[in-house]
Amino acid sequence: MTKRLASRVNTLTPSTTLAITAKAKQMKDSGIDIIGLGAGEPDFNTPDNILEAAISSMKEGKTKYTPSGGLVELKDAVINKLNKDQQLTYTRNEVMIGIGAKHVLYTLFQVILDPNDEVIIPTPYWVSYPEQVKLAGGVPVHIEADSAAQFKVTAEQIKNAITDKTKALIINSPGNPTGMIYTEAELREIAAVCEEKDIWIISDEIYEKLVYGNEKHISIAQLSEDAKKRTLVINGVSKSHSMTGWRIGYVAGDEEVVTAMTNLASHSTSNPTTTSQYAAIEAYNGPQNTVEEMRKAFESRLNKVYPQLAAIPGFEVIKPDGAFYLLPEVTEALEKTGYANVDDFAKALLTEANVAVIPGSGFGSPQTIRLSYATSIDLIEEAIRRIDNFVRENWKE
Repeated sequence: MTKRLASRVNTLTPSTTLAITAKAKQMKDSGIDIIGLGAGEPDFNTPDNILEAAISSMKEGKTKYTPSGGLVELKDAVINKLNKDQQLTYTRNEVMIGIGAKHVLYTLFQVILDPNDEVIIPTPYWVSYPEQVKLAGGVPVHIEADSAAQFKVTAEQIKNAITDKTKALIINSPGNPTGMIYTEAELREIAAVCEEKDIWIISDEIYEKLVYGNEKHISIAQLSEDAKKRTLVINGVSKSHSMTGWRIGYVAGDEEVVTAMTNLASHSTSNPTTTSQYAAIEAYNGPQNTVEEMRKAFESRLNKVYPQLAAIPGFEVIKPDGAFYLLPEVTEALEKTGYANVDDFAKALLTEANVAVIPGSGFGSPQTIRLSYATSIDLIEEAIRRIDNFVRENWKE
């Protein structure tokens, strides 16, 4: 019997983040002293009140199926959160709960894209955006935002990229892997272009709570009635409440789109995990002090390690405004150490310096590497010391 995979999966690029993390874990399990700066998840445990809510729900017998689009109580918690934080008003029919923000995005692309529809994706991008677009039959259209532009695209770039096949634009603010935040003025210009060209805005706000200094997160959906109508807000509890493994995310937006997503979920996943939904209800409705404590911890780490990373020869680093990543450009370091590309450089850092970082090629940014500071300050500083030593020892004038 001839075995052959469906053509749709043959175009997929494996997740660079997960591949590096898996290799680092394998080396660590074999006894090698590896410091992992790869995975994008907080290093704090889920807060106790959320754990207790999950346990209580199970003991109370709340372990059965729920509606495909999520528990009404969780939808209401999301609606209240959006109203409080962004002054946005939604109905239950405009909210769907999914199995993490990644699953929500996947489902969204499945219901809005027809074959050859285009989705504009600013570069650097989160690794799964283009892959999910391709799986839905769409075409990723990349527009570059380099370090000179603080890794942010302009309304003019977006306008020039729009064709009669363009269906949507993705905005990720604060961004992964860049940590950069779009200002209100920048978002207003982008919203105006999307209104003029009549395309969807997909606003990934998963790092919303991790904002530093005097910066402020603004949802593009807040800016006008038109922006709200065409924006599909994506968010969840993974980063804000250190609940990556619980897999709860949501979409808020156009009722027709959300209904279609819910219908699709009913045939693909049945419902988000029941216990996780009760945990997420507590995450949104319970005390929020741990969210701020984690944010302060990340900001403190950033302020300590940013100058250390920037001091490494051949590294050019912009200080990010949010999330928990640093994305140095390492073009000179590659040239002076003799590595052909960031993939080889990252492999050498792992095998020779025992530090796991993510090559920027996976984010469409082949001159960068991504480091996560979602780990203890001692480990981050030791990792940067190892990277610095590696670069200096291999530097060739």
